[in-house]
Amino acid sequence: MSYPQPRTPEEGLADAKRLLSLPRIVAICGSTRFMAEMAEADLRETRDGRIVVKPGCDLKSPHALWSDPAEAEALKARLDELHRAKIRLADEVLVVGDYIGDSTRAEIAYARSLGKPLRFTHPEVDPGA
Repeated sequence: MSYPQPRTPEEGLADAKRLLSLPRIVAICGSTRFMAEMAEADLRETRDGRIVVKPGCDLKSPHALWSDPAEAEALKARLDELHRAKIRLADEVLVVGDYIGDSTRAEIAYARSLGKPLRFTHPEVDPGA
């Protein structure tokens, strides 16, 4: 008697998204210095029928939620983990901007480790090209 192969959580998620007939999900990555460009990419991806997830906080811009440096550092760690979850959820990743810093480089490496297809608004900055 043969048993079905164990399913990974990722395969289960992909099956659920297919069963729900969800549109493709795109995770936008990039330096928060490109928040305006990310918003524009969000508009274009949404217009093209994709669900978009992207950074929701720009810690480089002043805000009461991260005015305390110790709280800001803890928040950054939580936001990094949240963004990795967005990448796991996504079907593909769109990297925005003409600069790749350490955080974005780590996000790209993480997406590639998961086998996620990547697109770049500026392909010349792709660290894997």
